Amino acid sequence: MRKIVHRHLGKVVAGAAIAVAGTAVMIGVTLPGSAGAEESGGGLRADGTAQQAAEGRDASGGVVRPGVVERAPAEGQKGKGRDPLTDDEIRRAERIAVNRQLFNSSEDVEGARGPQRLGVDLAEPETADLDNPDAPRRADITFYDYKDDTLVTKTVDLDTGKVEQTGVQHGVQPPISRDEMTEAAKLLIADPLGAGLKADFKDATGKDLTSPDQLMLNSMVYRATPGAQPAALGACGEHRCVRLFPKVKNGPWIDSRDLVIDLSARKVGKLG
Repeated sequence: MRKIVHRHLGKVVAGAAIAVAGTAVMIGVTLPGSAGAEESGGGLRADGTAQQAAEGRDASGGVVRPGVVERAPAEGQKGKGRDPLTDDEIRRAERIAVNRQLFNSSEDVEGARGPQRLGVDLAEPETADLDNPDAPRRADITFYDYKDDTLVTKTVDLDTGKVEQTGVQHGVQPPISRDEMTEAAKLLIADPLGAGLKADFKDATGKDLTSPDQLMLNSMVYRATPGAQPAALGACGEHRCVRLFPKVKNGPWIDSRDLVIDLSARKVGKLG
């Protein structure tokens, strides 16, 4: 087995070590030194161009958003029974869930108005509807509000267009979304602690690392363990923190496990 190259802070993982690190991340095996972490984001690319366009962001990352929330769209294409949510149903559920009050009072991962969307899933049927093929279709929409570090979950009845239930939780950290990984990579690249990552990327490619689009990303939520990390990372768990596992496209993994990005504080810290 070839050795891990320790040229820089980033530490390129070479040879068979690449496969070991990659496999461990993908199947959820705890990596050395990953205590306090939770896996998320298996195999997602950092390329968020299409997503940025869909959310009204320009090419430079600036947020271009309306000052008001649009009304919920027409029903559009609908699924049946336990069929997966259609694209139309997902869009409708999101529009219904994000009312004016939530939009104006919350912030996403970039600090713009509106909560950060984490996911939209078909809700579990109520007991009385288990054997009913015509039961109402409901969607669970999960958001993270970076303004006060809360997880917001709303259940929407897609037939009536009404929010049936709203849950707000503190200290709950679901897997990191694609957009959050992209923002974490931006913060790491711009931070002095990202110098090793950039140096190793240049060693591997001969090019400068300037954008998350140049990387493939995996991630883990990081939770602080009392006394086990610098004070600067002590709020992780209440704050939304992430450890990235970047990979050069068509190239090696770069080991950055000792770096933690606090998305809530928009700061980077180093373990150990």
